[in-house]
Amino acid sequence: MTPAAASKPPGKKRIQALPGGAQCLLKSNKPFGICRPSSYSSRTVFDLAGKRERLDKIEKQIAAEDFWNNPEQNKEILKERTLLAGRIETFAELSKELEDCGVLLDLAVEESDDETLDEVRKQVKNLDKKIQKLSVDLMLDGDQDSSNAIVSINAGAGGTEAQDWAEMLFRMYSRWIERRGFSSEIIDLQPGDEAGIKSVTFTAKGPYAYGYLKTESGVHRLVRISPFNASGKRHTSFASVFVYPELDNQIVVDIDEKDLRIDVFRASGAGGQHVNKTSSAVRITHLPTGIVVQCQQEKSQHRNKDLAMKVLRARLYQLEKRKQEAKMQQLHESKDEIAWGSQIRSYVLHPYQMVKDHRTNMEIGNVGSVLDGEIDPFIEAVLLTGKS
Repeated sequence: MTPAAASKPPGKKRIQALPGGAQCLLKSNKPFGICRPSSYSSRTVFDLAGKRERLDKIEKQIAAEDFWNNPEQNKEILKERTLLAGRIETFAELSKELEDCGVLLDLAVEESDDETLDEVRKQVKNLDKKIQKLSVDLMLDGDQDSSNAIVSINAGAGGTEAQDWAEMLFRMYSRWIERRGFSSEIIDLQPGDEAGIKSVTFTAKGPYAYGYLKTESGVHRLVRISPFNASGKRHTSFASVFVYPELDNQIVVDIDEKDLRIDVFRASGAGGQHVNKTSSAVRITHLPTGIVVQCQQEKSQHRNKDLAMKVLRARLYQLEKRKQEAKMQQLHESKDEIAWGSQIRSYVLHPYQMVKDHRTNMEIGNVGSVLDGEIDPFIEAVLLTGKS
């Protein structure tokens, strides 16, 4: 096959043989445009030239003699370099794979080779998944998206039913964290009266943990036959999920000591001989905002205080960020407050089985897999539609 034939514009048959994202790359007049999956109408634009220019500036900055004098302060720059280099390399690999598939497809069409055509379809199907992943990654461009996440789950009204549902959500996110290869640490956990948990706060540590989990903030609704009701009646339970970015040393949140009320008390719940013998648990109230955080998981009062302060800084940062966003938006565009009745997702176990995200209308019938941590389809759909 001549070079001219290989470089000719893709024909109708060639385009039709390619799925969603790969089709879009071939059709696009803009060489660096990436289409989101066919169920989403908007586009993600990969500014390759801009990313290369930014990477060149970072490389020159790193090459400066005094750059390594303060390695702690330059962590973010090194982190950005790794991110940019990785995305540029990924895009180059995808472009090369797509070009190779295009050449092979031209050969298959010209020779009417069905076997080669089937091989191309398999290759492009795999390529389409890679393009979708890159599209999702490109949506994680918020200021704190690359940060670790702090997640709080609180049971709603309904006593034991809601507390059991809160524990089910905690397990779901724990399994998601495990599947991702992330790590987690419990900051505070309040056991339920009979079963479940009243609330739990924990960290999710891993690349872009906050960027992914921020899509889970909101009210989650469960419909099922109550396991705590002898008459077997259907019951609806609610639990709220709040997600905050874990702040690093580069972000400073000024907290005046006189604005804090710090209470110490004896830890409650399961925990061995140490529990209830020393006042190691810490509760911190930020008086100007009324935000209350507490930690009782560690044996050391100082360690509990440090963890509680970390949560307080994250919540104050999020509060201030929301205030700034509200000032920049029109009243009709302002974000809805998270409140009971404004659920983002429903998990129905009876009379049928279905999990539905009300923001994207995505539905999954395998409720068991979702509750076992398979929530990536919901996360990706929300990110790609920009509704997080």
